[in-house]
Amino acid sequence: MVSTRIHTLFDDWLAREPARVFIHLPDASWSFAQLGELVTRAEAELRADGVGRGDRVLIVAENCPQHVALILAVSRVGAWSCGVNARMAPGEVDAFAAKADARVCYFTSGVSEAASAHARRLGARDSQVAGLQRTSPRKDARPEGDPLADTVAAIIFTSGTTGTPKGVLMTHDGVTHFGRVSAASRALGPTDRSYACLPMTHIFGLGTVLVASLHAGASLVMRSRFDPADVLDALAHHQVSQLQGPPTLFARLAGYMEERGIALPPAPQLRYLYAGAGPLDRTLKRRVEAAFGLPLHHGYGLSEYAGSVCVTRLNEQRDDTAAGHLLEGAEFRITDPATGSELPPGHRGEIWLRGRGLMPGYFHDAEATSAVMRAGGWYASGDIGERGEDGALFVVDRLKEMIIRSGFNVYPGEVEAVLNAFPSVQRAAVAGRPAADGNEEVLAFVQLRSGATLDADALQAHLRANLAPYKQPAQVHVVPELPMTGNGKVLKRELLRLHAGQAAAPIH
Repeated sequence: MVSTRIHTLFDDWLAREPARVFIHLPDASWSFAQLGELVTRAEAELRADGVGRGDRVLIVAENCPQHVALILAVSRVGAWSCGVNARMAPGEVDAFAAKADARVCYFTSGVSEAASAHARRLGARDSQVAGLQRTSPRKDARPEGDPLADTVAAIIFTSGTTGTPKGVLMTHDGVTHFGRVSAASRALGPTDRSYACLPMTHIFGLGTVLVASLHAGASLVMRSRFDPADVLDALAHHQVSQLQGPPTLFARLAGYMEERGIALPPAPQLRYLYAGAGPLDRTLKRRVEAAFGLPLHHGYGLSEYAGSVCVTRLNEQRDDTAAGHLLEGAEFRITDPATGSELPPGHRGEIWLRGRGLMPGYFHDAEATSAVMRAGGWYASGDIGERGEDGALFVVDRLKEMIIRSGFNVYPGEVEAVLNAFPSVQRAAVAGRPAADGNEEVLAFVQLRSGATLDADALQAHLRANLAPYKQPAQVHVVPELPMTGNGKVLKRELLRLHAGQAAAPIH
């Protein structure tokens, strides 16, 4: 199946098998034909509002058929969809709308009270598509011209966990190519059903779940948000064969099962598990694999590459946490952060990427684009990794999150892995804080398993046995829950802000 734009993937299936069910909801199902009616209605409304080539359409959403229909309709009229998670704060939504210079804003009010609240605040009115609301079109919004107008499919806003959010330009060719290779990497086909709770405002939900399923003709068991009880019900009763998400999704699911004494959940069709969009530690990997009796696959990708660069191989069982091997069309190299020279296998450095999925840049931000692009078309990711002897990529941490302690590099991911292996810890986050002597302190934040308490002496012994002295946390804060973005990344800056000056369990 050859495609140049996102909507043509859908249109091909609509023409070939209109009656085939594409989306399964708890109380309804949507065939390609039924979804096609929504797409056509949304397309007509966009055209009537003057939305066309190179315009941006902001979609404040949680997952639902109407959101999918909007993505496809925006593609049909030649505009760019700009997804924003409805659970963002008002100031964040307003900033994204301004950054995108959006012609019109839509809200999935039918499934999301958060989206409804934004719609009311911004004076939106009902759309001709039931379940959606929209603002009046802005006459002063300026459409993008050549050469980007016909190549860009969407703007994906970065999460802002390490800096000011930016608008990543994602091309039709990049995301449709990734959808094809992603589907091939897991043998996705028409008989598969993927559990679709990942926000389609993020590249993981948009590319790995939606576009890959459109390539393969697979269907979606769609939910507007993650609920571990519903996941287990869908696995048992709704023929889910593929479950994907960030490591935090699997940590919450494993914790839910352990709290209720669920050893091996019924999942008769499940054949593929995948954790992405964040580092995976071995303790969680083993917990999930023991619970489901399947390998937990892993990969490495980012918005700037329209999906994954590497994925573990389908028939390969690994005991490590490698992010796998290169997908078709992608390249990576490990470089010295200071010089940019390539490092040999086994040496840690900054991951550089290039290939078919690479962004053409950040929207209207030449300074931010030039800060990450390197000679030869390479993108400097800001992630630290190393190439294994077999060519697999291992992702260690974020370069900006690396802590300098007594002249030594401390990678938060390594400390988090040791903390996660402690019996009472459900999940940990580690960050650095400047100290009075010019050094950096290592601070840890831990969410405990249900009913557990922290034995500080036992934890101290565990850390001393597994970490060099300079890597050991100066303090450990017990938190009820780790704050996260909508796509499962821990907000470490928020943890530091909330716990600034607070006493915690000393470890030394």
